[in-house]
Amino acid sequence: MTKQMRDIEEFNRPREKIMRLGASALRDEELVAAIVGKGTKENDVFSIATEVVALLKTEIPTFRELTMIRGVGEGKAAVLLACFELARRFGKKEDISPFCITCSEDILKLHEIDSMRHNRQEHFFVITLNGAHEVIHSHLISKGTVNQSLVHPREVFAEAIAERAAAIICVHNHPSGNLTPSKEDEEITRRLEEAGMLLGIPLLDHIIISKNGFQSLYSHRSI
Repeated sequence: MTKQMRDIEEFNRPREKIMRLGASALRDEELVAAIVGKGTKENDVFSIATEVVALLKTEIPTFRELTMIRGVGEGKAAVLLACFELARRFGKKEDISPFCITCSEDILKLHEIDSMRHNRQEHFFVITLNGAHEVIHSHLISKGTVNQSLVHPREVFAEAIAERAAAIICVHNHPSGNLTPSKEDEEITRRLEEAGMLLGIPLLDHIIISKNGFQSLYSHRSI
């Protein structure tokens, strides 16, 4: 049985997530699903997206290869190829050297984290790490007031599980400049610790940053 876009909670639909969190917060399959828009009775949009991503892992697929996927007609294939070509023309190669986290301060070396210092809204990031504590990816989980409904263990650990991460570090900013953890911060940390223990993906630290510096909820311990 195929899963239509209307069957997905609106909160988790790709295009809604882009509007709420930005495109960088989405997985590869979600980005393709956002471009494709909808599937067919035979092949839902996420199945189509999974097949497209599988092709992308080897090389840019051809028009013929895309149209061989059930549910991808000539129009969708043309839109996908246009997106791929724009990415090729304007994309920048990233530094692929592994970045290892050894202490709380190292997190601030990540551009997307350090740039949060002066944000007027709270942003909550989860940093996924491999077994050597090298950064796999940083994911924006929520934007706005950090609370338990937005920062749910399900949302925080979804990317870690998908990336087979060995551990995570969470970071959020306090626009007020006050680095003192709130009761909400402490409760979220406790819930994430418990979820991490059950999943075998430990929470190594939860860090608060602001224009006045940073504060680790685990103190300045070695990671």
